[in-house]
Amino acid sequence: MLKIFKSFGGFTEITHAEDGCWVNVSQPTHEEIARLQLEFDVPEEVLRDILDVDERPRYEFDDDWSLVLLRIPVQSINNGVPYYTVPLGIFMTENHTITLCSVLNEVLPNEQPSIYREHYQPVHDVLNFIFKLFLRSGTTYLRHLKQINQQTALIEQDLEKSIKNKELNKLLKMEKCLVYFVTSLKANEIVLTRLKNSKKKSLSEVNEDLLEDAIIENKQALEMAQIYSDIQSGMMDAFASVISNNLNVVLKRLTSISIILMIPTLISSLFGMNVPNFLENSKIGFFIIVLGSGITSFIAAIVFRKLKWF
Repeated sequence: MLKIFKSFGGFTEITHAEDGCWVNVSQPTHEEIARLQLEFDVPEEVLRDILDVDERPRYEFDDDWSLVLLRIPVQSINNGVPYYTVPLGIFMTENHTITLCSVLNEVLPNEQPSIYREHYQPVHDVLNFIFKLFLRSGTTYLRHLKQINQQTALIEQDLEKSIKNKELNKLLKMEKCLVYFVTSLKANEIVLTRLKNSKKKSLSEVNEDLLEDAIIENKQALEMAQIYSDIQSGMMDAFASVISNNLNVVLKRLTSISIILMIPTLISSLFGMNVPNFLENSKIGFFIIVLGSGITSFIAAIVFRKLKWF
């Protein structure tokens, strides 16, 4: 989907590109990619890098353009893991700025792409726009990290009583999400540091404060992701032992039940043999054997209960 706005403030959508416009593209079609190459002179290798889901964040520039690439979090149910990261490219020339992402995302959603509260005010400061994107990306990371922590807590409750690997696989997916987040946040931090060093002389006071806020937000998200990742790594080993222990408890109980059920079978087998015994002519012999088997099994159950085998 390709939308053209008069400025970075968004919501002033125009049909044709003009000087100083902002082009927001997400989940582009082949026609939109071709339009970016022909109408906006975006190099093919730049488009290929931005649309590559494994591309690392970086900051590079040429004579006619510059590119800032960061990785943003994306929520997905059908991707194997509930959260992962994708590149978001900011391609800048003298005439326009293009933001491009291969998937629909929460950092620049199609319905409300503006990252400014004052939508009615036109914004033409590209550095301010870039730093706002980093700040919004860090906020999105923090929100997803809280969601991951909540889902992990629910999985832990199920794991305490589980003897299957289903919950352990869910926990493994959460750990993979955290690995994606940590890797992406570290790379974003490098890009922010490079932007700070390269634009240090030309930064206004507002942009300097905004850059510091973006760096702090990114560091906070990185530290939270690392803490959660370390905790989950330890929990994976602990809960693997818990599942094994739960299985041993179940097997112990089944063994105890088998022993208790074996006692009546043994007594019935002894009195059912084709040999003389003192109950073969008794009218109540059957009831005596049943009662004796029941009493013996009950005593065995009490003994196992006191030994905490049940």
